[in-house]
Amino acid sequence: MKAKVFKVIAQTEAVYVPSRKNENGQVAKSEIRLKEFGGDYEDELMCTMFGNLALLRFDKDDLVIASLRFQTHESNGQTYQDITVTNIVKVKK
Repeated sequence: MKAKVFKVIAQTEAVYVPSRKNENGQVAKSEIRLKEFGGDYEDELMCTMFGNLALLRFDKDDLVIASLRFQTHESNGQTYQDITVTNIVKVKK
């Protein structure tokens, strides 16, 4: 996805989760809720940040420019969508 401007609604604290891709077997993970910039009724997205991105801290109402990756997977006959932040930068006011 192309980079878009979002407003931060909320972010969780980073936690470490198991990872087969990381050398030490763990990776930082944080959830961030983003609202598309533009109006009161714009879409909100719950996204996951991993690694160094998960360690970044954003406050409520911060404006950010973010690139997102959308993926789907199936588990037990159900289809789920994951939204992962691939890059995020705070806009300076």
